[in-house]
Amino acid sequence: MTKKFFKWLAWIVLAALVFVTVSPIGLRPHTLTSVGLDRAAAFFLAGAVFAVAYPRRWMSLALFLVFSSFAIEMLQELSPTRHARLDDALVKAVGAVAGIIAGKLALTIRRGILARRLARS
Repeated sequence: MTKKFFKWLAWIVLAALVFVTVSPIGLRPHTLTSVGLDRAAAFFLAGAVFAVAYPRRWMSLALFLVFSSFAIEMLQELSPTRHARLDDALVKAVGAVAGIIAGKLALTIRRGILARRLARS
């Protein structure tokens, strides 16, 4: 159940990122942080959720999310109010990879905690 939930969540997060990135600038959510931090945090979340959803595929996830960050950025050229920039794509890619690392680390810590609990039983 949990694994299935994270798989759905991962794809929903990615779809939301595509929508927010490609939609007209007026539909972009506004936060209190800088735009660069928003980009990195959004792709960090995607990377972490994908890492939890697909724990044994971290290398292919990294390639997929890095490619996706550049592809999604290029899709902005379809919108007259948006523009694609290499530095934006790089920020997204770094956020995604950091998220994958964080997700993998969380799974490793969780596995260790569960192993200790099992050993005590």
